[in-house]
Amino acid sequence: MNKTLLAVTERIRQRSAATRSAYLAGIDRMAGRKRGIERMGCANVAHAVAAMPANDKLRIVAEKAPHLAIVTAYNDMLSAHQPYEVYPALIRDEAHKQGATVQVAGGVPAMCDGVTQGLPGMELSLFSRDNIAMSTAIGLSHDVFDAALLLGICDKIVPGLLIGALHFGHLPCIFVPAGPMSSGLPNNEKAKVREKFAQGLVGREELLKAESAAYHGAGTCTFYGTANSNQMLLEAMGLHVPGAAFVHPHDPLREALTREAVRNALAITHKMRYTPIGRLVDERVIVNAMVALLATGGSTNHLIHWVAVARAAGIIIDWSDFSELSGMTPLLSRVYPNGAADVNQFQDAGGPAFVIRELMDAGLMHADVMSVAGDSLRPFGRLPTLGEGGAVVWQDLAPQSGDETVVRKAAAPFSATGGLKLLDGNLGRAVIKTSAVPDDRHIVEAPARIFSCQDSMLAAFKAGELERDVIVVVRFQGPQANGMPELHKLTPPLAVLQGKGFKVALVTDGRMSGASGKVPAAIHVSPEALAGGPLARLRDGDVVRMDAVSGELLALVPADEWAARELATITPEQVVENGHGLGRELFAGMRRNVKSAEEGAVSWL
Repeated sequence: MNKTLLAVTERIRQRSAATRSAYLAGIDRMAGRKRGIERMGCANVAHAVAAMPANDKLRIVAEKAPHLAIVTAYNDMLSAHQPYEVYPALIRDEAHKQGATVQVAGGVPAMCDGVTQGLPGMELSLFSRDNIAMSTAIGLSHDVFDAALLLGICDKIVPGLLIGALHFGHLPCIFVPAGPMSSGLPNNEKAKVREKFAQGLVGREELLKAESAAYHGAGTCTFYGTANSNQMLLEAMGLHVPGAAFVHPHDPLREALTREAVRNALAITHKMRYTPIGRLVDERVIVNAMVALLATGGSTNHLIHWVAVARAAGIIIDWSDFSELSGMTPLLSRVYPNGAADVNQFQDAGGPAFVIRELMDAGLMHADVMSVAGDSLRPFGRLPTLGEGGAVVWQDLAPQSGDETVVRKAAAPFSATGGLKLLDGNLGRAVIKTSAVPDDRHIVEAPARIFSCQDSMLAAFKAGELERDVIVVVRFQGPQANGMPELHKLTPPLAVLQGKGFKVALVTDGRMSGASGKVPAAIHVSPEALAGGPLARLRDGDVVRMDAVSGELLALVPADEWAARELATITPEQVVENGHGLGRELFAGMRRNVKSAEEGAVSWL
């Protein structure tokens, strides 16, 4: 086993000793009770089964058969979640075949960041995660279930479901994915059209045609953003049926994997191989997720989300842990925006199974962990196929990659280190996703141009005011300020400037997520400007140095002058604008209570 992997894991274990111990004690208290139907009063039981068929009532009450919960994030606004419409009936059918019962315990909200990108609704996006966690808890609070199936895929939905489930850590839980959409217009071609539109070279009609050719059917978007990073991490944590992540929604194997999830859930209940999610997700499993993220150049959103996920299990991690693990983790895949391939090509080349197998064999991932498939992560290094009679059969992968431009072995990686770097300095702590950024752009030093919203930056770009070496600073975009929206509207104009040969970079206390692209960006700057962070000291024209080699983020201002500066503020009008309309005022309490980005931006601690 890699020494750094073991050292970081042990450091996390020691740091989390008190909180993890208290968490596990809570699991033991809950697990020691009688089953729900046996524990509850008769009126409670009658309410719980009132709408169920007579045979199901008999199974639950008299036969004491296992009873499964479904928590679903179905809606047909999200292409990725549209296939879930038929899953409850499918799951119920399989449960009946196995002598068990199922109820949809609850639905959780699920917003599409692609729809709200660059619009006021995006300011609800990050906080929707904690809303989903609470909604999951409400569904499971009926407390009559022996295990839960969690139906969710996209950006905030999986972390929210996982946080909620971990607060019911005594329950066995399995995530049930639905798969990516088929490949459409290649992502790099779509990006080129966006850049042309930003320059005024093409109109809205051509842009809409390109976007519609890229996003065109049921399933997850095919770039390796937050949604597909979620699926990679769930595989690495052993929370899927092995290999379920990237099978197309309409592939016959998809239904077989969903039915297998039901059988698997029943196998890990109290009566069988009891595997509560709170014990499954231990320090080693969290580290495995971190390594999988780094080895695939996954979404930077997970430097926020998985801090929160870990905390829900009583485990405390921070960005220094990610950074140290990045130094020992080889980059094994290149999927857009870190390469030209999409997730379907990633899957065809070997996908999550190839990456997980390589990491385990190289001693870079803990294999001896609990998973929903047993007492090892090894099954997640194999490939599911459809066998005789529709059964799922797992096969060993070929020793070599199916496409070395997409996936490589640990002995011959794309890069010796992961795609992430921690930046630190007098501007605060931030992260940069280096896997998509050319090596000659890892160090940028240039005068700052400061904005308090992305629309102001776009106006300056259109006016030709940024045609030079420049570090664009967009501040007052943190979780306290306005919910920390993603700032992807900035990517095309910055890419245009970089394409003209200028040295450009972005510094922000906002987010850029998994589709951040080829422009160097120091994101999630903490503490944020509204909380008195040093970004509020910065002034137009200050020279800023972003150095992803040394890990520095510095304003090159004399120390005495820097310390004496007053903090910039946003106007009362901006505060009102950031906090009202489209339901944003309902989230004011979350903005007041939220922790920093490095603390997971959680609102429930």
